[in-house]
Amino acid sequence: AVVSTQSTGKLGFPAKFVEFKIQNMVGSCDVKFPIRLEGLFAQHGQFSNYEPELFPGLIYRMVKPKVVLLIFVSGKVVLTGAKDRKDIQEAFCSIYPILKNFRK
Repeated sequence: AVVSTQSTGKLGFPAKFVEFKIQNMVGSCDVKFPIRLEGLFAQHGQFSNYEPELFPGLIYRMVKPKVVLLIFVSGKVVLTGAKDRKDIQEAFCSIYPILKNFRK
């Protein structure tokens, strides 16, 4: 946001960085093992959506914390929708043991 404010100022539009609120934080990681998305979807269908014809990843909607995870067969995971860093950390710590159960 600060860089954006500085760039806008250089263009001749005065901008001030007065009030801001973090709306969405995104984190990503690699669990370093492939994941059986079909099995994960079968057992966690109430929290997830998996349609490989439309999107290659499983969409997992965690309730607490309220974070959405995009989980891929490769082991890559994207966590989005968090309001702070703690939510991302908590979501990953909650999902990691589940992902280990669906290791290929």
